[in-house]
Amino acid sequence: MNPRLPSLDGLRAFEAAARLGSFERAADELHITASAVSKRVAVLEELVGAALFVRGARALQPTEAGRDYLGQVGHVLALLSAMPQHRRDRPRQERLRVCLPPTFARQILVPRLDGFTATQPHIELELVLSLPQLDMAATDADVEVRFGDAGLGKPLLHDRVLPLATPALRAAHAGLREPAALAGVPLLRSPLDPWTPWFRAAGLAWPEPSTGPRLADLGLVLEAALAGQGVALARPSLARHWLAAGALQAPWALTAEPAHQYYLLPHAADGPAAVFADWLQTSCAAARREALALISGPT
Repeated sequence: MNPRLPSLDGLRAFEAAARLGSFERAADELHITASAVSKRVAVLEELVGAALFVRGARALQPTEAGRDYLGQVGHVLALLSAMPQHRRDRPRQERLRVCLPPTFARQILVPRLDGFTATQPHIELELVLSLPQLDMAATDADVEVRFGDAGLGKPLLHDRVLPLATPALRAAHAGLREPAALAGVPLLRSPLDPWTPWFRAAGLAWPEPSTGPRLADLGLVLEAALAGQGVALARPSLARHWLAAGALQAPWALTAEPAHQYYLLPHAADGPAAVFADWLQTSCAAARREALALISGPT
């Protein structure tokens, strides 16, 4: 007879679920989904021809057949684990939870993320997004980037803001030759980056624009500008890919200090948090240099 042997993954899924009392906890330990654990156990049950668990509302419980099988499976896994060939040292995986605003994540972090994972493969990143317009309490993140007023932490980008528009919109308004020409152009509004600081830098005694939709996300402001819906007051660090491609242009090189900045909140002084924070600051400095080069002269 040729015996049908179970897969090692199926045995590990069964043992972990029996020991931890749920598919979800087993999934966390094995770094797979709970659905994958359930499917592996189902394949094992089909092979042995018996239900291995009583599935109900309470904690997962092995059946009598499951308890008998667990003893044998545990013995097999222990024998495999004890073999010298399987006991080579492996880098310990360290998890790092990072919380940051959405546009910062998309335009600053993600394009450079492979550089971090290539040099720090033992650090498993979990990225979660925050909402800049909400006054949030501290999260359980190991590293957190906030958008707001001075005093939150260490500034990351030292951003400047200036108007950006599509070539087509500029052409429709005679190239927007001087800042006063903005009086006849739709201005995209956001509570995160008000226009007033740039108006003052340009010598315009104008109030904050009061018409048009208010976009509570800097990424949405850029998307609206790309769609030709108006002129955005934007950060070149967040728009550098579109500036480089010519999809957005700066009519003037005049910039202003924005009302808010991105800040790195205090974090652990060593370990994965410190490693990631150092990398993030270096990445932000590079993004800022790229952005400044794109607006170094009038366009």
